[in-house]
Amino acid sequence: MEEIKNNALYIGGVRAQDLADQYGTPLYVYDQGVLENKLEQFIRSFRSDRFKTTIVYASKAFLCTAMARLADRYGIDLDVVSGEELYVARQAGFPMERIVFHGNNKTLDELKAALEYGVGTIIVDNAQEARRLASLPVSKPTTVLLRVNPGVEAHTHEYIVTAHVDSKFGVLKDETDAIAAIIDCVEANPNLRFQGFHAHIGSQIFDRNAFKAEIETMGRFLAGMKQKTGRVFPILDLGGGFAATYTSEDAPIPVKEVGPFILEQCAAIDDEYDLGLERILIEPGRSIVAEAGYTLYRAGYTKTTPHKRYVFVDGGMSDNIRPALYQAKYRAEAAEKMNEEKTETYCIAGKCCESGDIVIENAALPPIETDDILVVYTTGAYGYSMASNYNLLRIPAVVFVKDGRSSLVVRRQTLEDLVARDAGDAL
Repeated sequence: MEEIKNNALYIGGVRAQDLADQYGTPLYVYDQGVLENKLEQFIRSFRSDRFKTTIVYASKAFLCTAMARLADRYGIDLDVVSGEELYVARQAGFPMERIVFHGNNKTLDELKAALEYGVGTIIVDNAQEARRLASLPVSKPTTVLLRVNPGVEAHTHEYIVTAHVDSKFGVLKDETDAIAAIIDCVEANPNLRFQGFHAHIGSQIFDRNAFKAEIETMGRFLAGMKQKTGRVFPILDLGGGFAATYTSEDAPIPVKEVGPFILEQCAAIDDEYDLGLERILIEPGRSIVAEAGYTLYRAGYTKTTPHKRYVFVDGGMSDNIRPALYQAKYRAEAAEKMNEEKTETYCIAGKCCESGDIVIENAALPPIETDDILVVYTTGAYGYSMASNYNLLRIPAVVFVKDGRSSLVVRRQTLEDLVARDAGDAL
């Protein structure tokens, strides 16, 4: 956790200014102790005497070999959505049987790689993918789930039970004939074992009734499929959506409450419909890594216009696209002026050649000078994952900190990296 000593911010026992000086800026910093605490919270809260429970880390939020190994150390499974994420997991030595492979458009090469590597669970997204997977040689028993669209959409503080029927993901739950055909198609391959269904209803879910609506909807769906096919489906994967705190407006459901609540609701539908459920999966991603992450920037110039006061930083939308992409909100501090009065309101703007390159629209800060270190909180999810080389800015380094020590887990791109893939001259 962060703490303040002599007006300075410390993360995981390491002074933020020292991290910036040692590793450069922009810099992604992860408090490993917070990561471990989040993993432990999910493990403690998502236990059941009735069901086998599996926590699957949604690696799209943040993945590198160090993160994959940390998840493995805690016995957490790993969700990947591309052949590239699968490759990183394999390079980290992550057990392939604990990989869950998602994605709405897995290529032939990705499916072949998954089977070659021995991926434990493949979640098919549509009938065409099911046919392609079933046509391939499968050398060992592989669990298959189908992603269904439950028609429940949750986002921030709201959920809607009949929304999002046009999602690009999954087969709509009402298309039961198509779903039954997919099951038959998969099981025509003797080493593919169709075991159940996956659903996901959104992100940053603050209302636990959204999860209840999802589970009740899936309960009715499973009961209908049981009647239609004459069989039970023992695995239910409820996806993710667990929230993180970005600003004071956010109030996530505590992990210690949401885990038992989900399991209680699963037991209720299992009792009501005699579903034969055996294993329940959830897929937290953002809620594990977001609050553990910080981004450090070095302030450059300031600028005053008739209606704004800017402070420019040495990164921006190239290392955090979320504010530009969907107006995500963050909070910031001056890392060496933590106790000083916040007398100014700055627009923290990045250095990319876009007017929309704004990190925080209105940030209350003390007076900022060139070379001050600014820290932006809760950047652990989708910062590094969505980083780009726009304007050929280099992808920042990633550092883990814990107990007063720091470890470089991803090096900063070099100038040489920017031309390493250039293959030749123009015709």
